Amino acid sequence: MTTVRIPEHWPTTEEQARAVQDELRERVILDEPGPPPGTGHVTGVDVAYDDARDVVVAAAVVLDASSLEVVAEATAVGRVSFPYVPGLLAFREIPTVLAALDALPLPPGLVVCDGYGLAHPRRFGLASHLGVLTGLPTIGVAKNPFTFAYDDPDTPRGSSSALLAGSEEVGRALRTREAVKPVFVSVGHRVTLAGACAHTLALTPGYRLPETTRRADALCRKALRETYPA
Repeated sequence: MTTVRIPEHWPTTEEQARAVQDELRERVILDEPGPPPGTGHVTGVDVAYDDARDVVVAAAVVLDASSLEVVAEATAVGRVSFPYVPGLLAFREIPTVLAALDALPLPPGLVVCDGYGLAHPRRFGLASHLGVLTGLPTIGVAKNPFTFAYDDPDTPRGSSSALLAGSEEVGRALRTREAVKPVFVSVGHRVTLAGACAHTLALTPGYRLPETTRRADALCRKALRETYPA
């Protein structure tokens, strides 16, 4: 497991963090199709916290996109690098997530975040932030719609509806299992919304959440337990 220090000059105030978001948001690429679903590698990233120790553990798990078998994985542990502020959560996690990605022995391909990309109050969630910093295609697949509105998609798997900020579509509510609560998909970087939804369906053959998220969640929790036993 890689141990991570908080980078020098990392934002320490809300004002500084929002300034970084404003700068980096201009670099988000929305007009690339991204890799075809079911090809190459696809990587899930997730984090687990130990609040008592002010520690965050990140995991990156690479799957073969066609078989969904794990081909590589890595973890990293570091100090929580920013206070809890809604809309700025990426600043708590990014250094450790980057370290986990850097520790992988092969290219990650598309990166799937357990969270948001454009479906974010400032249109720059973790998936977009991570994509801009790494140059990788990224998407966000979240468990809830944050503050955005949507109509419930039709019952069959694959049905979707717009995730809306007023009249602006910032993502899609996507049904990955019939008659089960949808997930909330948004573009991060270098992928279209249609492509992000197609990838999400390819990654959910049996469960509501993508296999990338399920595997990364299990790995970061395991790494946290092994690093700091109860």
